[in-house]
Amino acid sequence: MNPSIAVKIFEAGRNAGADFVEIFEEETRSSVLGIKDRHIETATAGTEYGIGIRLLYGTEVLYGFTSDDSEEALVKLVQTLAFGRIAKAGATNAPFELHPEKRVSDFNMAAFKDPRVLGQAVKQDFLFRADKAARSVSDKVAQVGSTVTDVCSSITIMNSEGLNLVLDRSRVRVNVTVTASDGSERLTTHEAPGALGGYELLANYSPEKIATECAERVVRMLDAGYIAGGQMPVVMGNGFGGVIFHEACGHPLETESVRRNASPFCGKIGEAIGQPCLTAIDDGTMDGVWGSLKYDDEGMPTQRTTLIENGILKTYMSDRVGAAEVGIARTGSARRESYKYAPVSRMRNTFIAPGKDTLDSMIASVDNGLYAARMAGGSVNPATGEFNFAVDEGYVIRNGRICEPVRGATLIGKGHEIMPRISMVGSDFEQAAGICGASSGHIPVTVGQPSIKVDQILVGGR
Repeated sequence: MNPSIAVKIFEAGRNAGADFVEIFEEETRSSVLGIKDRHIETATAGTEYGIGIRLLYGTEVLYGFTSDDSEEALVKLVQTLAFGRIAKAGATNAPFELHPEKRVSDFNMAAFKDPRVLGQAVKQDFLFRADKAARSVSDKVAQVGSTVTDVCSSITIMNSEGLNLVLDRSRVRVNVTVTASDGSERLTTHEAPGALGGYELLANYSPEKIATECAERVVRMLDAGYIAGGQMPVVMGNGFGGVIFHEACGHPLETESVRRNASPFCGKIGEAIGQPCLTAIDDGTMDGVWGSLKYDDEGMPTQRTTLIENGILKTYMSDRVGAAEVGIARTGSARRESYKYAPVSRMRNTFIAPGKDTLDSMIASVDNGLYAARMAGGSVNPATGEFNFAVDEGYVIRNGRICEPVRGATLIGKGHEIMPRISMVGSDFEQAAGICGASSGHIPVTVGQPSIKVDQILVGGR
């Protein structure tokens, strides 16, 4: 973005009475290589470019975007967004001044192996090794698919307060999906780790380990029976188990929900919403972690935000507009999928912090319940916190022992009702990469937790 054009955009916004003008310019190159059943199925790459312009009138947001970077088109976009608005009486005509450009990379530049330079062929070895490893587990493995995806972006954020920031971002994610069949039924599972960086990350992932764990799990669950549903204690496994907190509690703790009065946590800062063992954090500063970023999509430095501390609600995740409407400090949580979206408050790396209990002690405390070793997908209503999540790998707990595997289990409840029932929190903390969809598009996030015990939750069976 030429600074002189940026100033013209700011002036056009001021002439239309806007309190704040922001430019978000993005060029993103993404590529995917995938195989299924030993054959390359997907090989795509593309580049997307565009500019988004946001005008704020107090906390009212006007937003538009274009791929035409000419001064005429961008000024016209501002005028179209602000049609019918006029400059405020007494508004200053002082010239806008941009700070010197600041360039920041989210990843380790010294180790970076640029996907845009190295190309797709680097991924092939990983994919075929994963396929071979999964098939070696059992003759019940009916289908194997694997992909490696990379996304590299250069983003410029400028605003009428003088911000002039250039962000370099790169992420790589692998995905291994294994389907097993016994001739009458088929069952599928997958693993999809990811991190910040380039192709140097592939050395951190063992395709054999990922694929073998997937295949062993899906074969084990294929042979499992079904659980009898009902209200019962549930011990939830670490890592991706944190998806329930993310969906059922994380979204209602974003100011995007709170400012609309669409959250069960409205007005509850300072109140106990869980037991003292529960602390929950959203942290954008974790080095190399999938959901991290050094600056959010409004150009504010990210931070480690303690949402719940020892059961007490401390704050919400906020962006510029949400912070102003709710009356809290900004937390560097503004995010968007691309230049096509205005930013809103969203999660980054959201997790339940480690506690002092052990998985063995949690299991031993349950007479009859469920061990949800690994969670799958589900759905949630952010306004009410109502959720329904499938258990990918589950086991009956009987008399304080892990017993036979069961499948078809679902966990049903409301996030704000479940949190006070978390009575034990383990020390075996893990995180898992994911993609979160909401009003500002689909963004990379990380969920996480140690093993936890929920004293009572509704478990659905077959």
